[in-house]
Amino acid sequence: MPRSLPGRIALAFIGLSLAIWLALGGTLFLVLRGLHGQATIARLTDVAAPLVAQVRLNLANGMDARTALATLRDEMAASDLGLYLQLADGRVVGLDAEAAPLAGLAVDPAVGRGGIDTGRARAPDGSTWAWVASVLRNPGALGPRAVIVAAPDRSGAEALRDLLGTLPAVIVVTLLVGAPIAWLLSRSVTAPLRRLAAATADLPAAAASPTAAEPLPLEGPAEVRELTERFEAMRAELGATRRRETELLANLRHDLRTPLTVISGFAQALGDGTARGEQAARAAAAIAEEAARLGTLVDELGAIERLGAGREGLRPEPLDLGDLLRGVVERFRPTAQARGIELLVVDGGQPPALTADRMAVERILANLVSNAMAALGPGPGHVWLEGRSVPAGAAAAAGPAAAAGAVDAAAAVGAGWVAISVTDDGPGFPPGSLDRVFDRFYRADPARTGSGSGLGLAIVRELAHAHGGSVHAENVAPRGARVSVVLPAVPGPAPG
Repeated sequence: MPRSLPGRIALAFIGLSLAIWLALGGTLFLVLRGLHGQATIARLTDVAAPLVAQVRLNLANGMDARTALATLRDEMAASDLGLYLQLADGRVVGLDAEAAPLAGLAVDPAVGRGGIDTGRARAPDGSTWAWVASVLRNPGALGPRAVIVAAPDRSGAEALRDLLGTLPAVIVVTLLVGAPIAWLLSRSVTAPLRRLAAATADLPAAAASPTAAEPLPLEGPAEVRELTERFEAMRAELGATRRRETELLANLRHDLRTPLTVISGFAQALGDGTARGEQAARAAAAIAEEAARLGTLVDELGAIERLGAGREGLRPEPLDLGDLLRGVVERFRPTAQARGIELLVVDGGQPPALTADRMAVERILANLVSNAMAALGPGPGHVWLEGRSVPAGAAAAAGPAAAAGAVDAAAAVGAGWVAISVTDDGPGFPPGSLDRVFDRFYRADPARTGSGSGLGLAIVRELAHAHGGSVHAENVAPRGARVSVVLPAVPGPAPG
């Protein structure tokens, strides 16, 4: 089997052509042999009719049967035909001594006087003879019953001769028509595949500079077009991934530069004795704080890696969402009060039932509140926390001014889901940033720095996906932002 696709198409074309030629040749041979066989019988009939008429005329003129038959034998001596006579008892004898005996030559008893019977018989040498019998008398009458004229059946040889004269023309026409079709078919498949192979080989460089890569034309069969479309989608995704990696590395350098600069500066001050006494204590505290920030950054990077690879196992258990919301408020209240930020739990009645991993939900809430407080900056401001069930076909709720942070991002998700939202009345997300707020190290305001690692919302998304849930971010009126997490009331597939 050839390794290349054109070779396989060529092999398939040759095999198909051979099958067509064999089938066509066999069919034509059978048809031509039948036609030549019919022509032989017709010729024998044309020969037998006048001979029998002459015999009858001779008999009518008083010539005896033996003399009349001898006359026929003399007339047939110069031809390749054999002359036979069927006697009244059914035996067939040759009028010529050289006539070959034919096995299976028998006139149908149902054929009466003046009738014609035809058939084929086999000679001792294995050759086939065609014969035509002209009946002289009815069965049971005295005297010869029928005169039989036979000739070698050459219909097979004549059909083969005609076929060998016609088949080459058929083969030439097939090649003239089929070869270009096979070439066009091969080219329509192989040309897009070659372009796809070349683009695949150039994929690393093209992904690094996606604007330089021209999209492949959609050509060829539907399957090749679909493959090309999927390749283009993969190339676009790879390019986006490369860009995100570049941004991630840039953000990492940005987030590592400040603590490393602080640690290096204070360490040098401690080392050369510049920082002494209280200054040394402040330097040591700053070094410890920055080291803790680096440790947090490393831990959160590890958490995202484990969540993305599915290695962090969840331990679902029934949770009291109301207690969790109040607990995170108490945890952040001192920091919030110091900055003039008020944390509020929206009273929505009976808290919904939720089965989830406690530590994961607590981390989700903590990251959402930290993100909201970071958006408010030094304050003052408000942060609303809410958890509620999301019924099927729920309508979008109003903003915090009317409903104190109801979850409209989870509308129409369906029954059996619980929505947790954290809303602030800060500046909101900048235009065009809503689709990226959950990316790692992404900051809606690149100029803003702080103690955050830039991974809080990314971890929220991974934890939500690990539960089979989803995340949503939006701006609310008149001002502010809301981040919502929709989790299944019981762990299951993500909402679709």
